Amino acid sequence: MTADAPEALLEKGYLDYHVDPTLDLFEEIEKLKKEKNAIILAHYYQEPDIQDIADYIGDSLGLSQQAAKTDADIIVFAGVHFMAETAKILSPHKKVLLPDLKAGCSLADTCPVDQFALFKQKHPDHTVIMYVNSTADIKAMSDIVCTSTNAVQIVESLPKDEKIIFGPDKNLGAWVAKKTGRDLVLWQGSCMVHEIFSLEKITKLKNRHPEAEFIAHPECEDAVLKIADYIGSTTGLLKYAINSPKKEFIVATESGIIHQMQKAAPDKVFIPAPPNNSCACNDCPHMKLNTLEKLYLCMKYELPEVTLPKTLIEKAVKPIERMLEISAKYGL
Repeated sequence: MTADAPEALLEKGYLDYHVDPTLDLFEEIEKLKKEKNAIILAHYYQEPDIQDIADYIGDSLGLSQQAAKTDADIIVFAGVHFMAETAKILSPHKKVLLPDLKAGCSLADTCPVDQFALFKQKHPDHTVIMYVNSTADIKAMSDIVCTSTNAVQIVESLPKDEKIIFGPDKNLGAWVAKKTGRDLVLWQGSCMVHEIFSLEKITKLKNRHPEAEFIAHPECEDAVLKIADYIGSTTGLLKYAINSPKKEFIVATESGIIHQMQKAAPDKVFIPAPPNNSCACNDCPHMKLNTLEKLYLCMKYELPEVTLPKTLIEKAVKPIERMLEISAKYGL
């Protein structure tokens, strides 16, 4: 963030300015995109309005690929902090903006740098594959970055006898180990959104909707994955739901993806899998910190800006580039 950022921004993480309620924010944001040669990248878990105004909507792999090839002067990342960091790493000479700096990631937070450094020291002869849902500092300590879309192929691209540390998500790591038959050393991190799905409630929901297919993200716990009809990345779940002949789906991932599912297949029914609390669906509180108003202010004033030291960018870009190379080889 720039040194002359307003004090309120430093405290709150976003520009807390009044927005005229009569403004057509969609129109104003479109104007700002043209004036500033800006592109908006939005994750599937953003609120529907933000998805609808974005130039590109995707999961972590797609967003990384888009950030790497954009010719915009400004990248506005409607997502969480590690995603904006990834965009900055891949486009160091571009300005990268994040509507709310406090849009963090519960999974990334489970892997502190000092603790992971000690973990690596205990396994000195291991190749480190880290899920993209990690901080720039953790990426800089990795050999290869992966996403849920390409994690299996990344692991399989290495020799069968290669020793591998996989992190930070233990559930994704366990699923990849099962799919590949590899003995992975797992960092014990997890995502709060995918960890709290209720197996009991999902089972009852399946009984009430016997024709529905249950589809789940591999960050879910093993007990939930065992009863899934299909397991895949956010993009994988979207494609599967569109292409399946079934008309009803119970979806175990952050509920933001259902907006795209409904747009792509309006004749189908999508039911968010229930968590083990009183909520009917499962929202990521970090993703939902971004709002259309914050996005507008962020673009208007070009703050908050995500910046990284040059030395960190130079270290962190290598494992991301390896991921993109392997993904291209597998046609992902």
